[in-house]
Amino acid sequence: MSIIRIPLRFTGSKGEKMVYALFDSGATYSCLNTDIAHEIETPTKLYEPMEIATASSSHCVIIEEAMRADFYHEDIRLSDEFMVVPGLSEEAIIGVNTLQKWRIKLDFEHDKVIINPKVAEHMIKDLKALKDVWKPNSKK
Repeated sequence: MSIIRIPLRFTGSKGEKMVYALFDSGATYSCLNTDIAHEIETPTKLYEPMEIATASSSHCVIIEEAMRADFYHEDIRLSDEFMVVPGLSEEAIIGVNTLQKWRIKLDFEHDKVIINPKVAEHMIKDLKALKDVWKPNSKK
């Protein structure tokens, strides 16, 4: 397991906040500290809480809320679902699911996060195209 910690700007419907995010190749899910999550967005209650193991294999945590948030690295906008974790010692954790979704590469030798802007741009264009096609309230 390797980690890189860098500042990222997170945004939600309530505002934005700069936080230190831990890019963790050993974490499955991306997570936000409860206080930060509630500061930028209104989390959604999970229908069924999740019990996940922490880095300390002898400790588990119950997750009852999740949220969607945008985050920015070097002006590249990315978005994903974040588990809201009570008592999370980090402000934010970017896990493997997000790393794979956005094809983010971690350069541990130089403590750098590498995001191909073309991948992010392409994925966002695809999402916008889907949004334009699927307009549930539009009249045709």
